Amino acid sequence: MLIESLSVFPEMFEPVMSTSILGRARAAGLFEFQAHNLRDWTHDRHRTVDDEPYGGGAGMLMKVGPLHEAITNLASDPVLPRPHVVFFTPCGVPFTQHVAERLASYDRLLFVCGRYEGMDERAYELADERLSIGDYVLTGGELAAMVVTDAVVRLIPGVLGDEMSNKDESFATGDAGGLLEYAQYTRPASFNGSEVPSILLSGDHAKVDAWRRRNAIERTCRWRPDLLDQARLTEVERAYANEVLRALRATDDSE
Repeated sequence: MLIESLSVFPEMFEPVMSTSILGRARAAGLFEFQAHNLRDWTHDRHRTVDDEPYGGGAGMLMKVGPLHEAITNLASDPVLPRPHVVFFTPCGVPFTQHVAERLASYDRLLFVCGRYEGMDERAYELADERLSIGDYVLTGGELAAMVVTDAVVRLIPGVLGDEMSNKDESFATGDAGGLLEYAQYTRPASFNGSEVPSILLSGDHAKVDAWRRRNAIERTCRWRPDLLDQARLTEVERAYANEVLRALRATDDSE
């Protein structure tokens, strides 16, 4: 997979892309990353990428010209596949694990990072899709691009080492069924009077798996009940989730 960014601050990416899991995966050739400087597609002495908005208003807008030229140029590479072009905007589809899994299927991604007050609306015509990583405002799209890159790269086979590492994680849409991940513990078995659940020490893998599944349902009921509507649950598990929810509501009502 080739992942690229288009930004006026391409230097922001290298520290993240060369560190930890991303850095190891990149060094191993499991994915490639390249940060492009939008100013390379400008033609004036000041390498201008922004201008005042028509109609007035605060801030500056990114110009459509450099964006159009850059994306067109990158997409026309005769050797590489055409990139799937992603813009980050409050108008975009919310980024989720399901979206990450879909993006991981592409051979080439190009993340276009906005800055200033936003972009000329005509630039969005170049997008294959628009994404939002949340209902808040960032200074630029670089951080959003790094978040999405991290979520996508860890889905590439071989990146996490243990192929099951991403199967049971929170929000995973496979066998985990879109639940929060179960609680996990490590040594010591007892700490300040708090004990690791004894079943996890039993060595009975079937019982451990059953406990983890029920615990994932319980944690989802407590912390993110909104996920239950789309979760992959059996009828028995759905009944158990409803039982947990009723117990939680009764506790809340009594307080």
